[in-house]
Amino acid sequence: METSHSNKVELRNLQMEDYDQLARSFRRIYADADVFWTHAQIKKLLTIFPEGQIVIVVDDKIVGCALSIIVDYNKVKGDHTYAQVTGNETFNTHNPDGNILYGIEVFIHPDYRGMRLARRMYEYRKELCEKLNLKAIMFGGRIPNYHLYADTMRPKEYIEKVRTREIYDPVLTFQLSNDFHVRRVIRNYLPNDEESKHCATLLQWDNIYYQPSNNVVEKRPTVRIGMVQWQMRPYHTLDDLFEQVEFFVDSVSDYKSDFILFPEYFNAPLMAKFNDMGEAQSIRAMAQYTEKIRDRFVEMAISYNINIITGSMPYVKDDGALYNVGFLCRRDGSYEMFEKIHVTPDEQKCWGLTGGSHVQTFDTDCGRIGILICYDVEFPELSRLMADEGMQILFVPFMTDTKNAYSRVRICAQARAIENECYVAIAGSVGNLPRVHNMDIQYAQSAVFTPCDFAFPTDGMRAEATPNTEMILVSDVDLSLLNELHTYGAVRNLRDRRGDLYELKIKPAAKQDIEG
Repeated sequence: METSHSNKVELRNLQMEDYDQLARSFRRIYADADVFWTHAQIKKLLTIFPEGQIVIVVDDKIVGCALSIIVDYNKVKGDHTYAQVTGNETFNTHNPDGNILYGIEVFIHPDYRGMRLARRMYEYRKELCEKLNLKAIMFGGRIPNYHLYADTMRPKEYIEKVRTREIYDPVLTFQLSNDFHVRRVIRNYLPNDEESKHCATLLQWDNIYYQPSNNVVEKRPTVRIGMVQWQMRPYHTLDDLFEQVEFFVDSVSDYKSDFILFPEYFNAPLMAKFNDMGEAQSIRAMAQYTEKIRDRFVEMAISYNINIITGSMPYVKDDGALYNVGFLCRRDGSYEMFEKIHVTPDEQKCWGLTGGSHVQTFDTDCGRIGILICYDVEFPELSRLMADEGMQILFVPFMTDTKNAYSRVRICAQARAIENECYVAIAGSVGNLPRVHNMDIQYAQSAVFTPCDFAFPTDGMRAEATPNTEMILVSDVDLSLLNELHTYGAVRNLRDRRGDLYELKIKPAAKQDIEG
């Protein structure tokens, strides 16, 4: 039966709404039968590099797709496998600061081949490479007809005969005609590719307009973070509170820090004004300051050129419920709110707090971060969802009154660093507030935790403050080490998860919040 086509052809960016049609239409081009790109994999690609994922649409039907990531040239110029370059298809190898556009998939539905649709997608990739000022496009290419000649010639001879058009290869011939050249032959690129006899060509297209960034200020792989170990003391007015806040912002910014983290409920001294009320009423009264505090932090983020994580404060939403929230105030003047998902029994009993439902990661000029307030870090599911979104640093503002409560936060935070292959920074308050109900005494030791591997401290401890002492803690973290860990670590917790046995997913009711 012949298939007729009209001329209505569109190339556009892939969207999550396209997934069901992709799953129905396409099998993974290099995988075993009946294996598809999963919903989570497509979502991850669209999260980390949306402009690199495209589809071809003919008469409103998706008939082709091309997927890609950005990597560093030094990672792919030599021998590597498809599993290595894609981080076992987790795409944790994607590096926005890399210089190579790496193709991980191109597929055209068999019924629509011969329409030169793949050429359109390659032209888009070339334009994207030029637009992003990347050095080249690279990928591993199959040589599916090689098995017909493997008994009589080596891969090098086969490639040369394809180049001189003495032999036709459906993949390599097409790539050569699109100005790609073969850099080398790589072995076992796709272990199950029997047609290519376990060989692949490393193909490259050079961007002649590429300008090395000698005179361009690039994102630094090293990020400097400052934590405020905040002393609880009486403050009678908001101006009094912010005199101390600005002191710390000024001090941390003097060290050229990229982030400053304040603790949970750092503004609790303002509740003393409402001590004649009941506990639940006094914290609601304190919530009147929250938006004013946020606005002042936004101004400071701009003035001191630092990203501020405000700790947390009580906040009454339009639904009338009381929540524990904080704000990421970026140094470009933008801000976003984060929420405490799990409130403690004490917060619920004494203050009537409600748990939030908004879980997300945040893009910053220094990488992707996550924020969990105190008790939330004791629930590993939340940080794992964030890790799946590409989180590199997890910030944890906390407030604990006893050492055993602090130990729960600390030990769980350190576990989150190991299992999610990220940095974790925690900051808490010290001292006491004798005139504020339910806020009697504080215990804290702020710290920065790392994964435990050869490139990191052997005990996973990057820095820690003196316990129960007001101070700042400033520490550098190297994000490039995380990229190394994801692919070449002694153990790879993210890559080695058994997706064939279990999975973590958000419920549909909260899906909209996660997508932010």
